[in-house]
Amino acid sequence: MSDEKKIALAACSGMSPYGLITRVATADTIDKTDNTISICMSATSADKNGFRQLIKKYPIISINGCDGYCASKILEQKGVKTIKNINIMEELDNEDLKPNDVSRLDGKGEKCVQCIIKKILEEIDLIRSG
Repeated sequence: MSDEKKIALAACSGMSPYGLITRVATADTIDKTDNTISICMSATSADKNGFRQLIKKYPIISINGCDGYCASKILEQKGVKTIKNINIMEELDNEDLKPNDVSRLDGKGEKCVQCIIKKILEEIDLIRSG
């Protein structure tokens, strides 16, 4: 797939069960697709040189762990407007799912990950078709 068709995913890096689900779902989505890359929110926040250009090169979907929208806000502070902001806490609440561990995935966590992967892929499809 050409470089211009890529979409970047910026995942929450929070230390909560929702942050873990966000990071795993994002990494798994990138593994399953050939048209996505990840944005390291720590490097972006620290204003690391290579990331200054990267966050402006591709359209970004921000995948936030909660209604704090930290990933979206960090990008906004860097002058980047995301093409979509996903709140996974809200998405999981809509499906009556709730993760329960900050560092390990169990059966509930895996169900949450699969739900969020589906949501991310739906958004990517909408963006590509629109």
